Amino acid sequence: MTGGSTYIVSLPIEWVREGGLRAGDTVLLTVKPDRSLVITPDQGKQKKSVRSKVEMVVVEDQEENFRLLVANYLVGYDIIRIYSPGGFTAADRKYLKDSARKRLIGIEIVEESRNEIILQNLLNFQDISLEKSLQSMFRIIYSMMEDTIVALREADAELALDIVQRDNDVDKFYLLSVRQIKAALDDSTLAHKIGIMNNKDCLGYRLIIKLMERIGDHVQGIAHTVIQMNGNRDDNEDMIEMGALSLKLFNDSFKSVLDINADLANNVIRASRMSSTLGNKINRKSGNSENSYCLSGERQRKISESFQRIAEYSADIGEMVINMKATEIKDSLSGEAQILKQT
Repeated sequence: MTGGSTYIVSLPIEWVREGGLRAGDTVLLTVKPDRSLVITPDQGKQKKSVRSKVEMVVVEDQEENFRLLVANYLVGYDIIRIYSPGGFTAADRKYLKDSARKRLIGIEIVEESRNEIILQNLLNFQDISLEKSLQSMFRIIYSMMEDTIVALREADAELALDIVQRDNDVDKFYLLSVRQIKAALDDSTLAHKIGIMNNKDCLGYRLIIKLMERIGDHVQGIAHTVIQMNGNRDDNEDMIEMGALSLKLFNDSFKSVLDINADLANNVIRASRMSSTLGNKINRKSGNSENSYCLSGERQRKISESFQRIAEYSADIGEMVINMKATEIKDSLSGEAQILKQT
């Protein structure tokens, strides 16, 4: 204690040296919900590597090499050097460049040669809130679901093909959101900047965006099945009804995420049980008369299973919201208890 009213805590010398700090530098103090303080060096003083090197290996599946690139993007590298000891084949080069442009937001090719491709992230993801990333991802998936119902009713293969292609946009925002959450876990100041007030919520948001990404995959799967219909139409009203229910459940589950609304989340969980009832009805019909629909019995079951998975994933999102709400209440009560104890 100094001066009668000020308390001083000394900083460990190893921590100061690792952070590259000197006398007169600024450190940031963040108050956590449990009243603890987190001390972090000013970001301008932190020495973080923003470059990485990814060495390509010879594999049959080009996606394996692309996954290495994605991993480096997710952990926060802004400049990624892809190196191939034997030189890139034309097919490998095209695949990596096209995949990076289609599936990673902000990534551009800034330099390339026979043996290497240098990618740079030109988007400052710190200026984009996590909520905005989630809303963008939601809007794309929601529009895909709406169009899927139309494509199913009209057997519109062209619309279905467009839905399939839009899944790349879903993946873009999914990977951007994962990158943001990973960065927020390492830096509480950044977490607040992108709208995560409590680091405990990072796990919840991580699971929510994964569930949303899986919903997008199932919508894409339904669109693939519509393409296989070859323009044939018939009475698919049960399937349309199931699709409309899944659409509403997904919409309500996302609303509950934005407001951390446990009541709405519980409504989603209760209503999701109706999806199983509709799915069983469709499966019974397809089993009794395979020709009663334009879709084969196998295709009917595949579509109904996807709609049911969407409903279940929406319920899972609701469960995550309820858990996050409980954590919020607990932290609030803990903070109030600490204040009462101090007074």
